[in-house]
Amino acid sequence: MSTPHAATGGPQDFYQDLHRAFDATLALHQGRPDLLPALLAQAFDSFHGNVAIQCEDEPPLACHRGCATCCTLRVSATVPEVMLVARFLRAVQPALQARGIDLVAQLREANTQTEGLDEARRVGLRQRCPFIAQGVCVIYQVRPLACRGHASHDVKACVDAARGARDEVPYSAGHHLLRALVQNALQSALREAGLPWGSVELNQGLLLALDTPESEARWLAGEDVLAAAAVHEVPAEEMAAAFDRLRPH
Repeated sequence: MSTPHAATGGPQDFYQDLHRAFDATLALHQGRPDLLPALLAQAFDSFHGNVAIQCEDEPPLACHRGCATCCTLRVSATVPEVMLVARFLRAVQPALQARGIDLVAQLREANTQTEGLDEARRVGLRQRCPFIAQGVCVIYQVRPLACRGHASHDVKACVDAARGARDEVPYSAGHHLLRALVQNALQSALREAGLPWGSVELNQGLLLALDTPESEARWLAGEDVLAAAAVHEVPAEEMAAAFDRLRPH
């Protein structure tokens, strides 16, 4: 499936082109286990294939490998993103356990500290993401759009914000916009396909996915298996109305 290009039109044109691409992928793969990798390869390719163009007038990024300063923020993700990370954890957990590393146990411990906290309280807690090891993100290759779309132009500002000495950080507007366009197009396409489409908190959602028997198959059948971890920053009715207004013709 081809990747739409943000440079060929405005944000709304890009959103609608991407929505159509997601619609086609859902029609081709819906109900099958290969839907998750197909959808998310499309989402991630659309983000990374357009981010340089979207940000060409911005200052250089200060983010670099090994920097985990912002990894105390609450991460919200779509259900497919959570299910993909859960797949990854199931695959790597045995080998890591043999080396004395238990990512799922770390996830459970982190969730006891963060479950139910809003964004402000989560930041104030300064609880490090359970998937950071020696400054490196263990789930980097399957990290959600929220992580991919969070980029800064000033490391010192990030450090100051992380210790509570600063409220604002010069984030990349291009990354933020592109993440929103890709995620919203994905959510709208999922909604129209009759699949649960809301955002969930990553840690709690992952535990639900890992602990719920056949969670992925049940989600593919239309069951909202991660509803207990839902994030309600914007009411679902308001988001649905916006999706209806932007629906491709």
